[in-house]
Amino acid sequence: MVGSVAVIGAGVMGASIAAHVANAGVPVMLLDIVKPGAASRNAVAAGAIERLKKMDPAPLMGSRAVKLITPGNIEDDLQHLADCDWIIEAVVERLDVKQDLYRKLNAVRKPSAVISSNTSTIPLHELTAGLPDDFAKSFCITHFFNPPRYMRLLEIVGAEDQKFEAVKTFADEKLGKTVVHCNDTPGFIANRIGTYWIQCSLVLAQELGLEVEEADAVLGKPLGFPSTGIFGLMDLVGIDLAPHINASMGRLLAKDDAFHTMNRDSQVIEKLIAEGYTGNKGKGGFYRRSKSADGKREKLALNLPQAVTGQLAWRPAVKPDIPLLKDARKDLKKLLGSDSKYGKYAWGVLGRVLAYTASLVPEIASDIADIDAAMRLGYTWKFGPFELIDRLGAEWVVAHLSELGIAVPPLLKLVGSGTFYQAKGAELQQVSAEGGYKPIRRAPGILVLDDIKRVQKPLLGNKGASVWDLGDGVLCFEIHAQVRGSMLNMLDGDILTVLEKALALTQQKYKALVLYNDDLREAPHKTNFSTGANIGMAHMMANIRLWGKIENSIKEGQKLYLAMRYASFPVVAAPAGRALGGGCEMLLHCSAVQAYAESYIGLVEAGVGLVPGWGGCATMLTRWQHDKRMPKGPMPAVAKVFEIVSTATVSRSAAEAKELKFLSEGDGITMNRDRLLADAKAKALALVANYQKPEPLPLRLPGPAGLVALRMAVDGFHKRGIALDHDVTVSTALAEVLSGGATDYLDEMSETDVMALERTKFMALIRTKESQARIKSIIDTGKPLRN
Repeated sequence: MVGSVAVIGAGVMGASIAAHVANAGVPVMLLDIVKPGAASRNAVAAGAIERLKKMDPAPLMGSRAVKLITPGNIEDDLQHLADCDWIIEAVVERLDVKQDLYRKLNAVRKPSAVISSNTSTIPLHELTAGLPDDFAKSFCITHFFNPPRYMRLLEIVGAEDQKFEAVKTFADEKLGKTVVHCNDTPGFIANRIGTYWIQCSLVLAQELGLEVEEADAVLGKPLGFPSTGIFGLMDLVGIDLAPHINASMGRLLAKDDAFHTMNRDSQVIEKLIAEGYTGNKGKGGFYRRSKSADGKREKLALNLPQAVTGQLAWRPAVKPDIPLLKDARKDLKKLLGSDSKYGKYAWGVLGRVLAYTASLVPEIASDIADIDAAMRLGYTWKFGPFELIDRLGAEWVVAHLSELGIAVPPLLKLVGSGTFYQAKGAELQQVSAEGGYKPIRRAPGILVLDDIKRVQKPLLGNKGASVWDLGDGVLCFEIHAQVRGSMLNMLDGDILTVLEKALALTQQKYKALVLYNDDLREAPHKTNFSTGANIGMAHMMANIRLWGKIENSIKEGQKLYLAMRYASFPVVAAPAGRALGGGCEMLLHCSAVQAYAESYIGLVEAGVGLVPGWGGCATMLTRWQHDKRMPKGPMPAVAKVFEIVSTATVSRSAAEAKELKFLSEGDGITMNRDRLLADAKAKALALVANYQKPEPLPLRLPGPAGLVALRMAVDGFHKRGIALDHDVTVSTALAEVLSGGATDYLDEMSETDVMALERTKFMALIRTKESQARIKSIIDTGKPLRN
């Protein structure tokens, strides 16, 4: 068991790793050098901790985590590491510096402690060369990806001995990592393939005369690569890193490795770095921002064909019009087989990368599933290389490799007309490098809905949602991934009908119900539990003045959510990603929530000119007013909820959602996304024994006096220009709901009384042209309108 951790090296990566250990609730020491002349000998580490609080994206999940990080220095504090279970080295990529540190660490560590390096370029055998055997037996590489909080991949090199099991379990269950075992080869898995992919992309874009926007459009969403595209990605990670990584790979890889064919000096890269254009962290890179004549920030793109000649010049960025890309969404082969420069570019890069990857098995790893996972989680590809081959067909890939003059790797020949993956019952299998198939083993405590779907038909379902049997008397309600405008998993009549039937079915024959969506391929910030009610449908009905239908949908939603709250069995929500508006209200009405750590939860209706309509106000008031830590009196809880809801506050993590009371103190947080469904099922079963539905709690609200107080605050923001006229209208409507309308503080109100006010104010606001304009803006652009 890992109970304490130390990180040596307080640079961006080291500090961020320490932050994520603290996110897991584990104390961590962060040590660095003593800076000459500094007022404090811990100034370097202490300064890094202060920067963690301000970084965006935030490395810390909540305000409590930073208190678990203790700063120190390597001259005074190494003796404090004697009690640490895991010591992570994240210092400069110099072998001499690392080995000097290892000797010092080995002298103070306890025998059971594991020491690991976060190196991305130095092989394990070089790191341990010349060091004592007892050190080597306790040492491994644990390669985190940046930013550590959000990137789910952890590559481990070495660590075969039982001694390392506690670290691997901790990384999995507490840090939320998918632990992938790599062989001790240059770049391990993800960087070995990823560096080659980037080099192919850069070289071929220049050879084919593409502009950066064209290259990024082709090597982006159509192929399942990051939406930034290749040049946007280089700006994000830092252009100045490329020469160092390429030099390391060039030194370490065998002379016949295909990497060398693409590892060419780039005049463009050299000139960008020389002039300070290192990407987003510098003055910009392939893209940059500049103020236009009207004072607005304008996005500029490097003229790549011109840059190849040695002259750097930027022009306004444009969105390329490439009809082929629209076809690629349905049939990728149309793009890859095209004789246009776009087709040659897409296949030129992808074909090389797929062949290169296939040639690396079993050199870099023996399991193709591990390689695919590394590229999905380390480089945010939607599909791994072998999954891409299966999508295209191995025979098609082999037939088209001749266009690139590339020999067919043995593994591709082995697969022949088959596939790299196959299903056998509920079990998913992968091709073995020795021939035949072998199972993809799920770690204990992992339940994957896709495995259930292979052998089950849904008990209930329509185009919007389905209900599955998880076993042990627990059902799973799943909203199907769907896109409408810019919003995902929006709640409509189809979805709510299935939920209503799921509640009835559970009541009749089962013990508990879990609400969950299986969206494992997307990055956390792109996943959605539900982004709320289908405002597109509401907008359409408002346009034709179907006010009765809109109000009825509000009534029916309130009724359904109350039925869920007061069901005679536990209902457990398991959100991951965004749970907004009506999606948040769904969580608020469950018996309990088991949330993925990267859950972003909030009541955002004010952003579209509305108020929560499905009980969000009532539940938040109840939670804040019945919190014993809140000051007494009519206003504190009301003011707090008003602050949260009127500003459409969204939690930046599940931990922060607890601080905002979108989650209750008893709700659980799962760090590893793969474990969420199993954890939610376990929570539901734990609640089954002696389950009693909750009793409604009364509210005492301030009434008209509270409204006046809230209005004064709103008027102050209006006078300062922070709130616009319609913001005042929306905030006033929200204030009337939260203050209880015409009630008196001495009178008790029920949650249904507050829900009636929600419904009244919702209907008043949706009738205004300003709110309708805000709704339309979100539907059309995904961006809020200030009007």
